[in-house]
Amino acid sequence: MTLYLDQLHGSLADPLLDSMTFLNEITDRHPEAISFAPGRPFEGFFETDRVAEYLDVYVEHLRSERGLMEDQVRSTLFQYGPTKGIVAELIARTLANDEGLAVAPEALVVTVGAQEGMVLVLRALCADRDDVLLVSSPCYVGVTGAARLLDISTVPVPEGDPAAVVNAARALRAEGRHPRALYVVPDFANPSGVSLPTAVRRELLAAARAQGLVVIEDNPYGFFTRTGRTRPTLKALDEHRVVVHLGSFAKTCFPGARLGYVLADQEVVAPDGGVTLLADQLAKLKSMTTVNTPALSQAVIGGLLIRHDFRLRAANAAAVAHYAAGLSTLLAELERTFPAAERAAGLGVSWNQPEGGYFTVLSVPFRADAAAVRRCAEEYGVLWTPMADFYPGGGGEQRLRLSSSSLTVAQVREGVRRLAAFIRAEVG
Repeated sequence: MTLYLDQLHGSLADPLLDSMTFLNEITDRHPEAISFAPGRPFEGFFETDRVAEYLDVYVEHLRSERGLMEDQVRSTLFQYGPTKGIVAELIARTLANDEGLAVAPEALVVTVGAQEGMVLVLRALCADRDDVLLVSSPCYVGVTGAARLLDISTVPVPEGDPAAVVNAARALRAEGRHPRALYVVPDFANPSGVSLPTAVRRELLAAARAQGLVVIEDNPYGFFTRTGRTRPTLKALDEHRVVVHLGSFAKTCFPGARLGYVLADQEVVAPDGGVTLLADQLAKLKSMTTVNTPALSQAVIGGLLIRHDFRLRAANAAAVAHYAAGLSTLLAELERTFPAAERAAGLGVSWNQPEGGYFTVLSVPFRADAAAVRRCAEEYGVLWTPMADFYPGGGGEQRLRLSSSSLTVAQVREGVRRLAAFIRAEVG
């Protein structure tokens, strides 16, 4: 049988999906290159023996703290489990310590990474073809890609601009469409590195409430401050249950566990007057997709949380220091390599100053596209990510994203040296 692409779902022909495949392929083709492309944790913190240790800790927790018999322990680890997960109570205790959030375990759904959480939330909230998701622009491609798979329309709004959210929602209603939710990464966002001031967070929540929008807060990078300054999550500021909070253990523990969660404490009223939590409705959807999140992954992360006394901020102290050092080195090397006087003379190179996280955005005076990445990898041995794919409404063609998270300080320095040689050649 021959299948034709134009007869399959339209998302499969979307250049957005091809862009991610391209980066993976070119990375495999140039394994010796220094790569500023992947937004992944530093592997120096991973210890193989810890996986078994954390699993043992969780099993002991089941026996001693929960009082389960051996057949119950075996069933918990090896059988299909509750759709909402088996470690929600442990996650709730961790959120109380790390974020100051008073979370009822029943308001949590443990997911296969935050990506599944996005799909579940979007599917639940957007019921009509005229329902629209607002996204901060530039925007993480995972959420725009998920919306594309679900045939949900997205409308970009400038990052950190509450007035633009209000204007976009009003404009959509004037067209007869339904703005349903706003997706935002308030801390050290992917791809921009931007962190929203607390005052802007409050204004954003007020704007969303006034416009009847659910705020989908994605928070994978919040721990990783470069300056020591931390801000409350949107959920911590949420007084009216406007925010659905997506969390992930990919960056704070390890991505191979593929474990995330959704905090969805909004009340849902049925036609008969019955009231449930949005988390319960998400669990219904999950039961028809992944059925449940693997118990072994939950057990390992659960054991890690127990071992670190339900305090992941403290457990990530070394990682916070590493990412801060890498990001500070990147910014310092860019400043040294492209001094202010040269930039003022018209070089056309500039960058932002993220307060933390993984990402820095560099503006250049040429088209930073896939062809440029290929030239840079082949001739200079360094990789980066084009920014254009992160702009749903277009833009970013002369910007590139640099991620310093997976590199050592020495690799960052050498990578900037190679990147600078490429940029000067392109400018010349």
